[in-house]
Amino acid sequence: MKLKSERRNLLKVILFSSLFALGTILISCSHDNSSQQTSKQQPNIILILADDLGYGDLGCYGSQRIETPAIDQMAQEGKKLTQFYAGSAVCTPTRVSIMTGRYPLRFNVSTHFNDQEMHLQAGVPTLARALSDGGYITKHIGKWHLGGLNEKHVQQRESSIPGPIQHGFDHYLAMYEDPLYRKPAMLEDRLYKDAARHLVRDEQAVEPSDEHWTDYKTNEAIDFIKSAGAKDQPFYLNLWYDAPHAPYEAAPGESFSKYSERAKGKEQKYRSMVSHLDYSVGRILSTLKSMKLDKNTLVIFTSDNGPAYLGSNGGLKGRKLDFHEGGIRVPAIAWWPGMIKEKTISHQLAHTNDLFPTFCAVANIPVKDTYQLDGFNIWPLFKDNSTVERGYTFWQIMYKKKNYNYGLTSDAEPEPKVTEVVRDGKWKLLARDGKAMELYNLDEDRYEQWNLLKDYPERVKLMEAALNEFLNEPRLPKPY
Repeated sequence: MKLKSERRNLLKVILFSSLFALGTILISCSHDNSSQQTSKQQPNIILILADDLGYGDLGCYGSQRIETPAIDQMAQEGKKLTQFYAGSAVCTPTRVSIMTGRYPLRFNVSTHFNDQEMHLQAGVPTLARALSDGGYITKHIGKWHLGGLNEKHVQQRESSIPGPIQHGFDHYLAMYEDPLYRKPAMLEDRLYKDAARHLVRDEQAVEPSDEHWTDYKTNEAIDFIKSAGAKDQPFYLNLWYDAPHAPYEAAPGESFSKYSERAKGKEQKYRSMVSHLDYSVGRILSTLKSMKLDKNTLVIFTSDNGPAYLGSNGGLKGRKLDFHEGGIRVPAIAWWPGMIKEKTISHQLAHTNDLFPTFCAVANIPVKDTYQLDGFNIWPLFKDNSTVERGYTFWQIMYKKKNYNYGLTSDAEPEPKVTEVVRDGKWKLLARDGKAMELYNLDEDRYEQWNLLKDYPERVKLMEAALNEFLNEPRLPKPY
C-alpha cells in the first residue's frame, strides 16, 4: 500500500510539474507575442535626407574637393550602397516615394510642388502613420515640400490641405513653405540665414531666431533624440535637410573658412554647405553614441535626387531633372552598429520606395495589403547582402522645356530628353512619352556612353511594353 501511495504522489508531482511547465511555456509565448511591439524589439529609425547632393559630393564616393569626414566614417562603420536610386530626378516625387513606398505617378505627382495648393492627397497610407500606429513616436524636421505648410494652411487646417501631422507624424518642425517667405529668401541668397525666422512647430508659429537653418534643424533633432531616447518607446525621425540645395550661402565657421585657399565665390559656398551638412550628420551620430542608442538605431543617409549647379555627379551622365544616372543615382549609407557589418558595400539596385517596407520590417510592423507598396524589404541587403528580387523598376517625370539646373554649369543639356525609365536588372531603358529612346547595359556602361537601342530589339520591345503598362495603370486625381 505504501508503494502504491508513493507512486500516486509521484504521478501527482509529475502531473503538476508538467502543467506548471506547460503554463510557463504558454505565458512565455503570450509574452513573446505581445512584446513584439515593444521598444525591446523595435529599433529607433532615423532617415537623414540631403537635398540635391550629388553622387560624387562625398569623400566616401570619391570626392577630393569637399571634406566629409563624418559621413565617410559613417560609411566605414556601416554599408555603402553604390546603386541606390531616388524616386525621381526632382525633390517632391522622391519625397512622395519615401512617404508612401509607391511610385509617385500613382498619386499623379510628376514634378516638384509649387508651394501653393499642390499636396500629397489626404488619407493615403504613409510610412509615418504605419510607424506611429506600430508604437513609434514620430517627428519630421526640415524641408517638407508635400503641401500644407503655407501659413494659411496651418491657420485653417481643418478646412485646408494636409500637412505633416495629418500624414501621420506626431510632431514636426519646418519652415513655412509659403512663397511670401521662401521665394524672396531664395532669390536673395538668404534662405539658410533667415529660415529660422519663419518656422512652424506642431501647427504653432515659432519665436523667430537668427540661428542658421541647418544648425536649427540639427539642434531640434538632437533635442528630440534625447527626449525620445529617454522613454521606453521607439522613435522615428524624418530629418530632411535643405542643404546643399541653392541658394548657395556661406556655412558658419570652419566649414566655410577651410576652403578659403582652394575655392572662391559660389564654389566655396557650395563646398562649405556640404561640409556643414557633414558636420551636422556627425553631431547626430555622436549623440546616439553618447546616449548608448547607437546599437538600437538604424540610420539611413541619402539624397532626394542628383546634383544641380555646382554639385558633382561623380562622372555619371546627367544631373538633377535628368533621368540619366547622374540625376537619380544618389549616395546612400545604412548604419546600425552591431547589426549592419562595418566596411561593407552593396552594388545591388535599391530605391526610395524600399524604405517604407524596410522600416516596417525592422520595426516588426506588418505591411498591410491596403498599402499596395511598390517597394521591397531590403533589410536582407543591409544585413548580409542577400539578393532582393524585384523585377521591373520605373521612373517618370514631367518634361519641361526649360531645365532650371542648366546654364549655371558647364555640362551640356542631355539630348534627347526623356520622361520615363524602366530598369530590369542590368538593363536600363529611357523613353519619351512611352516610346523607347535609349538602352544601356549598366553592368558594362555605368556612364551611359553606348546606346544599344538598335542592337537588342526584342529586349526593347519587352521593356517598352512593361513601361506602357505601368503608365496606363490607375492613378489618384491630381493633387491640386
